[in-house]
Amino acid sequence: MSISNPDHLKSEIDELVPGLIAMRRDLHEHPELAFEEYRTAGIVADRLRALGMEVQTGVAKTGVIGLLHGDAGKEGAKTIAIRADMDALPIHELNMLDYRSQEDGKMHACGHDGHTSILLTVADILSKRRAELPGNVKFIFQPAEEKIGGAEPMVKEGAMQGVDGVIGLHLISNYQLGRVGVRAGTVFASADRFILHVHGKGGHAASPHEAVDPIVIAAYITTALQTLITRETSPFAPAIITIGRIVAGTAFNIIPEKAEMQGTMRAFTSEHRDKLMRRIRELAMGVATAMGGSCEMETFDSCPPCTNDATMTSLVHKAAAATVGEDHVDNGEEVMTTGSDDMAFFLNSVPGCYFIVGAHNEQNGAAFPHHHPRFNIGEEALPIAVEVLTRAAQDFLAQ
Repeated sequence: MSISNPDHLKSEIDELVPGLIAMRRDLHEHPELAFEEYRTAGIVADRLRALGMEVQTGVAKTGVIGLLHGDAGKEGAKTIAIRADMDALPIHELNMLDYRSQEDGKMHACGHDGHTSILLTVADILSKRRAELPGNVKFIFQPAEEKIGGAEPMVKEGAMQGVDGVIGLHLISNYQLGRVGVRAGTVFASADRFILHVHGKGGHAASPHEAVDPIVIAAYITTALQTLITRETSPFAPAIITIGRIVAGTAFNIIPEKAEMQGTMRAFTSEHRDKLMRRIRELAMGVATAMGGSCEMETFDSCPPCTNDATMTSLVHKAAAATVGEDHVDNGEEVMTTGSDDMAFFLNSVPGCYFIVGAHNEQNGAAFPHHHPRFNIGEEALPIAVEVLTRAAQDFLAQ
């Protein structure tokens, strides 16, 4: 089977870069929050239909799927899925850009405007090579990654049916422009949000012996939780437990009845994740009981770790090396992050690879971390991402 020489790809992408950047900036100007991506989804669906694809809308409320059938495929031909997320964050943008957000309190502060534009460009390129493709490509545009709520319902609604492999990428603002990170195994941590409801006995602040202070209990729990990392977790198994919010009390001279503790836990294996969530509950309840109170735990927004398949990782590594050169491809711990991403649900459905592309460029202000009101990306990263995805998809189908 002969496929167009992929080395012609760079010149083809160069011709598309102006439109790629224009699309990214348009999406940046018009950010939409999780499950509100109606304008974005409409643009995506229209573009995919114009490329002659089968298009499914309304998947997981605002998700879009485009299916490209390769004309050179035989019965039983493989299908690869490529995923991009579309949603923005509830952040007021502080960048003074020509294309800054036009929506107060909403901002693309994580690069999803870039991801969507990248995948639309890949769809454009591969659709033009339809006659030579020996398989199919499913383009998945996911809503609500920031809420960890869009990927799982897309999978449950059949987005991965008939798919043999999946790939995707994340632009990273603190990773050097021109570099690509590809690593087998776990690359993004799990994420579990929890709330601890600590119950005591209210009373007068001047008579603490007649009360059970839930604020003191919460303080002890906060400190004790860190021993789960320092004394119960191997130093070779990274994990994080953070209490980010404690709410309690109504006045300086009142011991309240209860305190609420909100936190997050991150781990790199499902087994470690399950153990730590169990131990958080046990420890918090034990401390509270020992101090005369009680504690209940709620969990929300769970997301498993993103774990890359070794074979798919090798495929993407080859594509990355062809794009930026082997000496600009990383596979060490610098590729890992304690951030989470619900790409994990796609990776748990079929073998896949989630990789990172450097977008750090201080000259244009792309030096702030993700979720920062001055976040931006070095747009020179966009064509690199397009090329890696396109090469990897072609190589997968040609196997």
